[in-house]
Amino acid sequence: MNFANAFQGVVALLWLVVIGLIVLAVVRASRGQAIRATTTSIVVLAVVALILTSVSAGLVFVEPEERGVVVSAVSPTGFREDALQPGLRWVIPFLERVEIYTVDRQTYTMSITPSEGQIEGDDSITARTADGQEIFMDASVIYQVDPTKVVQLHIDWQKRYVEELVRPLARGVIRDAVSQYGVEQVYSSRRDDLQQDIQTNLDAKYEENGLNLVVFVLRNITFSPEYAASVEQKQIAEQQAQQAVFVVEQRKQEAEQARQVAQGKADAAVIEAEGAAEARVIEAQAEQRALDLIAQALQDNPDLLTYQYITKLSPGVQVMLVPNNAPYLLPLPTIEPAAGSSSTSESSAVPATPPTAVPSPSPTPTATP
Repeated sequence: MNFANAFQGVVALLWLVVIGLIVLAVVRASRGQAIRATTTSIVVLAVVALILTSVSAGLVFVEPEERGVVVSAVSPTGFREDALQPGLRWVIPFLERVEIYTVDRQTYTMSITPSEGQIEGDDSITARTADGQEIFMDASVIYQVDPTKVVQLHIDWQKRYVEELVRPLARGVIRDAVSQYGVEQVYSSRRDDLQQDIQTNLDAKYEENGLNLVVFVLRNITFSPEYAASVEQKQIAEQQAQQAVFVVEQRKQEAEQARQVAQGKADAAVIEAEGAAEARVIEAQAEQRALDLIAQALQDNPDLLTYQYITKLSPGVQVMLVPNNAPYLLPLPTIEPAAGSSSTSESSAVPATPPTAVPSPSPTPTATP
């Protein structure tokens, strides 16, 4: 609570009471009524009001985020050397007055957007780069009054410091810094360097005039329509070039993938061929081993080959006709006689049991299935 303001409110209320009593006294006097008691009350309250008014004129309450500069009629310099600190303070009534300055952080914005900055309309900073390109910059300056230099700030600038110090210094330093960079550096590779240069230089300028720069914010950079169009075309060309590189790389990957697939198929074919060859070798070895065993068996039993021949000749042969006077050429397995079969006068049926050789005439034998 601001005690000084509350006290001034009490004083104002007391003066209203005094005025009300004066009006009452005038009305009673016009009616011929006694006003002695009223007059005494008016005098007493007026004296008290004057005393309290004097006291209230000397009371000053300084907020924590404020400092007070005392302008003094009794000081040889016209002001007190030290600013008033936060709290309830006292100055000489009617001979000294206090100018309050905030030392809290303040923001000053300069923007191309009409309603965004402190000034209505386009308030962006126009600057030229080292290669002559015109650019437009939106920026914000966050600053505060140096509490130790507030008296000097008042002497130099009074309440005009925002419009006549903060704004001009910021715009001038920004233009000077931009002139040291090329246009491509401003919006791409060295934008951070540009912002840092502006902050360093602006901090030094503000410090000389009793201000502390908290941070400089480079909000936006806008180019002339012609240059913006050229930048856009350049970016489109770069994107197309990057797309072409991507397509080429993609084709390389597809070709490599196809090569790997073909290599895999070739490797698989080689492996399959090698497996088939190895299988054939194993099969040939097995056949050779089988032939060796057969040869060994034939060597031990010569008639085995004849037996195998007959069994392979025709599994369905049931009757064989041979000449009566000719011996059998080879031993035969058991042959079952066919039902209803007959023999000619020059042939005879072969019995089911192994026969012995019987002489037969010359005619050629025939076999009936």
